[in-house]
Amino acid sequence: MPFGIKNAPSHYERMMNTIFPEELSEGWSIIYINDIIVCSETWENHLIRPELVLQKTVQVNMKLSLKKCHFAYSELRALGHVVSGLSLGIEKHKLAAVLLKPMPQTKNVY
Repeated sequence: MPFGIKNAPSHYERMMNTIFPEELSEGWSIIYINDIIVCSETWENHLIRPELVLQKTVQVNMKLSLKKCHFAYSELRALGHVVSGLSLGIEKHKLAAVLLKPMPQTKNVY
């Protein structure tokens, strides 16, 4: 690893992007470091797309933890976001915290 461990996340992210370029460019996969989220608008697509991702993980000898894998969720919360179908949004309680914040006031300083 060049320049020590502090660059490990960016190198790992780049490696994941080179393994899954089609999935990312087609917009049905979201990858953040070692988290892979597969999005589908139909059940038929959701039967096909995870299989494509799993085949690639086998090809590159990537290890997965089955207890950390989740399949066939209609909505998933990950990294402070809500993934549903092909949409990505912010969790409601986090959005509410921002909306309930008081508006900034101008402070007159002489």
